[in-house]
Amino acid sequence: MAIYHLSAKPISRGAGRSATGAAAYRAGVEITDERTGLVHDYTRKGGVLHSELILPGGGTADRAEFWNGVEAHHKRGDAVLVREVEISLPTELTAEQRKSLAVGYARVLADRYGVAADVALHAPRTVTDRELEKRPDQYHETDPKTGRRHNGNWHAHILLSACHVQPDGTLGKKAVELDPIHCQRAKIENLVDRERVCWGELANAALEHHGHAARIDHRSHAKRGIEAEPTRHLGPAAAGIERRTGEESRRRHDFEREAMERLARAQAQGVLERESRGLERSIFDLSGDMRAAFQERDRLREQQERAERERREQERAREAQRQQEKQQADKAASDQREAERILAQLLEKAPVVDRKTERAIDGLFHDIARSRSRGRGR
Repeated sequence: MAIYHLSAKPISRGAGRSATGAAAYRAGVEITDERTGLVHDYTRKGGVLHSELILPGGGTADRAEFWNGVEAHHKRGDAVLVREVEISLPTELTAEQRKSLAVGYARVLADRYGVAADVALHAPRTVTDRELEKRPDQYHETDPKTGRRHNGNWHAHILLSACHVQPDGTLGKKAVELDPIHCQRAKIENLVDRERVCWGELANAALEHHGHAARIDHRSHAKRGIEAEPTRHLGPAAAGIERRTGEESRRRHDFEREAMERLARAQAQGVLERESRGLERSIFDLSGDMRAAFQERDRLREQQERAERERREQERAREAQRQQEKQQADKAASDQREAERILAQLLEKAPVVDRKTERAIDGLFHDIARSRSRGRGR
């Protein structure tokens, strides 16, 4: 079954590692480190199916000479010498097809980043009868030609030089596109983010070309909607302990504990999300009630304001009527005073009057009295 795997890691002098030692181990050859004098002899290492050093443009170089040149090129004591990319190869493909796929991808990397790519194909590890007795549930396959039982982990290691390389093998400046710190600062995709998609497309194209229905997917379980916990690579040390003792290693226990913790956190997060959705619904209902209450408040406030406006208009109308009546009363009082003044002048000029004049004066007094009565009534 085709399984997706692509990982990248640095090989640095600060961690006590060397480019010569890494290249010798993955290719299963002997390389003497000219800088330190150490001899890295892995000629007895089994399982190396093919190895090839590729330069940009498709050229090649002597492995020992090239990686010693890389060691001499980097001066710092903590220098990153190599960026290693590890990929799983589809078990559905034949040996020649897997080789063509891995070498082709190494050429793509060399040309894309302008670096050297040292690719080595490794065979899967043999699963012995003793291991199967200790752990009968472990995954294994049987080679139909040789009958060898193995774990199905066909894979390749691709060592990328941390510096640019010319087609003739001349070393240049640092390949910053391979540095995740530089990518983060520049806000661009790092090596793994870019190559996960690319490798998935290349592997699927090879599977389709050779008539296989299996496909791999570079996306995580979460993005694919798969709830199962993804498997994790134990590493050679922990795997060796389990093979020798038949018991689970501490690393596996750590992985399982971390998986349980993640599961517990996921369950707690699910509870929180459900409570949050319930709270949102409650808030929505409450907001609806509050909206109705606010509308009722606004309606009552508008009624009160309308009633206040009507009261003020009525008050202004009554005040205007009072002013009008006051003006009329003042005018009547003024007319009365004027009539009294005129009467007084007449009496002074004509102390003795005839009957006709007397009747006129009585009528005038009558009108004055009536006017006063009306003024008091108002």
